[in-house]
Amino acid sequence: MKEIIAIIRPKKVVPTKEALEILGVPSVTAIPVLGRGKQRGIAAELNIDIHPDILAQGIMAGMKYMEYVPKRLLSVIVRNEDVDTIVETIIKVNQTAEIGDGRIFICPVDDAFRVRTDEQGDSAVL
Repeated sequence: MKEIIAIIRPKKVVPTKEALEILGVPSVTAIPVLGRGKQRGIAAELNIDIHPDILAQGIMAGMKYMEYVPKRLLSVIVRNEDVDTIVETIIKVNQTAEIGDGRIFICPVDDAFRVRTDEQGDSAVL
């Protein structure tokens, strides 16, 4: 099993969740997070309009518009053979070719347990 951790724009959570449902992904954990990447907290993430020229000037001058940008962290536990399809889908839904599209991390999961039923392994997750 693998854990796919995706850090995405808040406005992309619903489309991502819908795309994962089509693939048959049974569960997703979504957590509001704050952070910044190479964009250094550029406010273009928010629902406000900033002219691209102003954004470019800020980047070149090393200005920060925000210390941290709101994002959503999605966590999905999947079978090893499903990783590529799910990652491709997350990228397809979230890729805008703009700064702030996010990151995806893939981590090994040694085991899983369903507390209610004592199921273990794949059956505890899927």
